[in-house]
Amino acid sequence: MRSGEEPDPSELSRPLLQAQEEERRRISRELHDETGQALMVLRFHLEMLAGDSRSEQQKSRIDESLELLDRAIEGLRRTIAQLSPRVLEELGLIAAIQRQAELLTRHNNIQAHLELPEDLQWLDHDIQVAIYRSVQEALHNVIKHARARNFTLRLKANESKVSLEVEDDGTGFSPRKAQQRGFGLTGMRERAAALGGSMKIRSEPEKGTRIRITFPLPPGPKHNHSSHHSSVERMPAA
Repeated sequence: MRSGEEPDPSELSRPLLQAQEEERRRISRELHDETGQALMVLRFHLEMLAGDSRSEQQKSRIDESLELLDRAIEGLRRTIAQLSPRVLEELGLIAAIQRQAELLTRHNNIQAHLELPEDLQWLDHDIQVAIYRSVQEALHNVIKHARARNFTLRLKANESKVSLEVEDDGTGFSPRKAQQRGFGLTGMRERAAALGGSMKIRSEPEKGTRIRITFPLPPGPKHNHSSHHSSVERMPAA
């Protein structure tokens, strides 16, 4: 930035996004290393008590406690996954999105249709994180608010931009009212704006919703943008 020029808001916001992601990683590590380990030790102790107990009534109560504890452990794992996208770091953006869609369809009466590039590892890491976070929030809205039977997720990239589009056939909403109902749209819009991008929403009551987020790409060498389509069938609940 030259002297006398106004700072680019995206230049100021990107470090804030990075700091937020680092704080989420720190919290997730603490939850995993401290809370998660404590719950596993507690589970081990309960199993030992169940094995030593001669009272059927006591065993039944311990079994109920184990079931409750298992639900708490599973909930903690989901929270850790939401806080720190470890799957993004381990598998890459495309596989991470596919896994999100698979988990969604496994536990809900919904079908996913995916249109994804073969590979986007060449993308700036901050943009990959922003896309993944936006997918998480958009799919959360599909389940919590839309009551949809199908959703389509499209991710496209060319020489100048990358765009994410999530569309569902659910109940729809008034975008203005949604800002007041905790749909997470403000956070998605701010995350996009922090990286120089934008978000558009098309929705009407009973006519579904389409969210489109676009991030500009800096000039430079690009890679293969070919895409593939797939559907994720609903799987029986585990």
